[in-house]
Amino acid sequence: MTTTLRPTAPLHRSADGARSRPYQVCVNSRPVGTVELATHPAYGPTVGQIRSLHIEEADRRRGRGTVAALAAEEVLRGWRCTRVEAQIPADAKVALRLATALGYVERNRAMTKDFTGPAPELPEGCSARPMTEAEYPAWLDDTKVKYAQLWIERGLSEEQAHAKSEREHAEMLPDGLGTPDMWITSLLDGDDLAGTIWVAGQEQGHYVYWVQVAEAFRGRGHGRTLMVVAEHAARAAGVERIALNVYTHNTPALRLYESLGYRPTSYSVHKPL
Repeated sequence: MTTTLRPTAPLHRSADGARSRPYQVCVNSRPVGTVELATHPAYGPTVGQIRSLHIEEADRRRGRGTVAALAAEEVLRGWRCTRVEAQIPADAKVALRLATALGYVERNRAMTKDFTGPAPELPEGCSARPMTEAEYPAWLDDTKVKYAQLWIERGLSEEQAHAKSEREHAEMLPDGLGTPDMWITSLLDGDDLAGTIWVAGQEQGHYVYWVQVAEAFRGRGHGRTLMVVAEHAARAAGVERIALNVYTHNTPALRLYESLGYRPTSYSVHKPL
């Protein structure tokens, strides 16, 4: 039997070189599923995405998904992609096992927590207050640099990463601390600034964008305290869920979120081509 990908629409190409195209997965010309491929909107045309891969129930457990994924990689190589990325829902255990078997490595995961029971209390001696206008410029400059570094580590050039950081911070915080549905909170240990947390309001709940513990206060549990601060803010706003993204190599943060009741909702994986 021969498994192939059959295009179901013309190749879409944008002015910046981005591509996308949907396909049918066919076995001896018989449709058994679908695949959607694209280049990555953040990394550019040299990084491909498998946006979706679906095999009909009657044709599962026959290796169709494996062959379809390999065929998708060949298409992306033809587009001159050097890496492929995919996002896998946490409940798609078969897809995650398939990706692992094909050499994909997890980079980061999305996690969420649904609120049940009372909120944890802040430790004795700690308090939280909104960030002040005097604190904001230094925090913003530091956050931009650290965010750009994350993207450099993920493959962007320094120029691309810093431009992305500048653009996204300008989009998300157009009015600084006065931007609606954005909360940047300072954590105090006694009278000293121990850390900050940036949380955004979204329809489905609150989202933690950035957590930063001051270097002199690390190792004292303030990362956990900042997450408690975020939960208090979310509950006070009347939402029932809070979400975040964590890089898998950041084991301490991952373990912290798990201990606080966060559970994965999706895994982002990648593989060189």
